[in-house]
Amino acid sequence: MIGIYRETLKHIPSLVIVDSQKYDQPLPVFTYFHGFTSAKEQNLPQAYLLANKGYRVILPDSLYHGERTDVLSKEELSFKFWDIVYQNLKDLQDIKDVLDQRDLILNQRFGVGGTSMGGVTTSAALTMYPWIQAAAVMMGSPKPVDFAKKLIKDVEKTGLQLPITETELNVLYSSLHSIDLSANSDKLRERPLFFWHGDADPVVPFEHSYDFYNEIVGAYKNPENIRFLREAGVDHKVTRFGVNEMVNWLEIVL
Repeated sequence: MIGIYRETLKHIPSLVIVDSQKYDQPLPVFTYFHGFTSAKEQNLPQAYLLANKGYRVILPDSLYHGERTDVLSKEELSFKFWDIVYQNLKDLQDIKDVLDQRDLILNQRFGVGGTSMGGVTTSAALTMYPWIQAAAVMMGSPKPVDFAKKLIKDVEKTGLQLPITETELNVLYSSLHSIDLSANSDKLRERPLFFWHGDADPVVPFEHSYDFYNEIVGAYKNPENIRFLREAGVDHKVTRFGVNEMVNWLEIVL
């Protein structure tokens, strides 16, 4: 029987989805980050499918989301997007540390994935953590510098005044370069990587992940370790087909 357990891993409100009979046993782990303005509960369908395959799945709430919600308007929240991503990256290390301390990671099989903002987090995490053994980016961007510039342009089109100076923007772009997977692709080291993206996505540019995939696919000796799943005409919403394909792929590589 698959169980859903509400836990706080260090300071992070999380759901742990796992076969109840194996709750205390070391298992392969997959941590999945939700998208912007979403919450951990939104990803229970993919978590259940993964747990049913034998994984311990961790669904954390991101900063200012879910149980960590603050009184912020959507506009105020949007200007904290990169603060949230950076906190996700710190949280990921904390989650792994807690599971390591409890001896719950089987043979260090630890994967990471996420939707939209969670996919941005996942791509960035690959530049930081060599212990990640597989990753799934669901309509996220491996090009945070370009994506940040796109987000700024979107805000400017609305006529809103940016609460940040040009100098501060340049500092942001410079800092994002260190977690930009497209600028640090050598850190991938042929680790298994899955992309899903609808080619009619108006929020996260389809080209960011698609172009990156085409740039790096030739560096993979094992073709099973990298896959790009494109869905024609699909906008900013992960399909059931995409989730099922992600789960089936992870079962092979992690």
